[in-house]
Amino acid sequence: MPMGTMKAVVIRAPGGPEVLRIEERPVPVPARGQVRIAVKAFGLNRSELFTRQGHSPSVAFPRVPGIEAVGIVDEAPGGEFAEGEVVATAMGGMGRRFDGGYAQYTCVPAGQVARVETSLPWEVLGALPEMLQTAWGALFSSLDLREGQRLLVRGGTTSVGMAAIALARRAGARVTATTRRPGRAEALEGLGAHGVLIDDGALAATGQRFDKVLELVGTTTLMDSLACADRGGVVCMAGIVGNKWTIDDFAPMNAIPSRVSLTAYSGGVADFIEMPFQSLVDDIAAGTLPIRLGRVFSLDEIVEAHRCMEMNAAEGKIVVLV
Repeated sequence: MPMGTMKAVVIRAPGGPEVLRIEERPVPVPARGQVRIAVKAFGLNRSELFTRQGHSPSVAFPRVPGIEAVGIVDEAPGGEFAEGEVVATAMGGMGRRFDGGYAQYTCVPAGQVARVETSLPWEVLGALPEMLQTAWGALFSSLDLREGQRLLVRGGTTSVGMAAIALARRAGARVTATTRRPGRAEALEGLGAHGVLIDDGALAATGQRFDKVLELVGTTTLMDSLACADRGGVVCMAGIVGNKWTIDDFAPMNAIPSRVSLTAYSGGVADFIEMPFQSLVDDIAAGTLPIRLGRVFSLDEIVEAHRCMEMNAAEGKIVVLV
């Protein structure tokens, strides 16, 4: 049982990447019903960027951020998990309501922990929980994507977008992805996209229509995405890469075409636990589900890692090894 202190990344006040400070903190003590995880890796998420910038009104500082982690069970007083098991956790208030994954140890409720058996390296496993949960949930929970349907992934070069392309292709959908940079089209096709559109903000003008649209750019392109949906189509907003939360002068009767549905997906613990995480991990290990990773940093490089995320410079999921 670890005693003493651990390294943790702490935000004491909102601001730029430089507000992420590494501090020595007491190793958290798990209560019954909690699991203490020795964190081996965690992925970076834009919600953590928004929290760091002060855009999460429910988050009180100081706070250890991080809405996901993978690692090894260190202690589970309630006996839900055995010491030494490899696990993943995400959501449920991590890094927001209570201290999250940017640390050597984190304590989370046992109900949001998933066992996984794999020989994947930590930097690969660390990229998966939140990225797969968002892509899987948006595609199969919110959009109810079926084999043979035409899917547009708007924001195809985001980490969730790239995972969604691979998952949708695996499910037998016909996938079109977007990027603003022509040089990235080949990478999207390598993940399974049947076609790539260069996003100039006016894709509806191409005349192409889709059964399902996964909107990852956000409010800045949502109106155009709605116009890209065919009759009976569904648009799911699941990302805000465009960094704008609201639509000015939104008139639903004008914005939403007749017989097109608009939904959203933000995910939660139930979605994470219901996702077939083990089988997805197995497919990634077997090479049948291609996942594109971005850059890997150490915990001491957390400021640089956040700077990389803010500049959209990673071209894949950013992972921090603890």
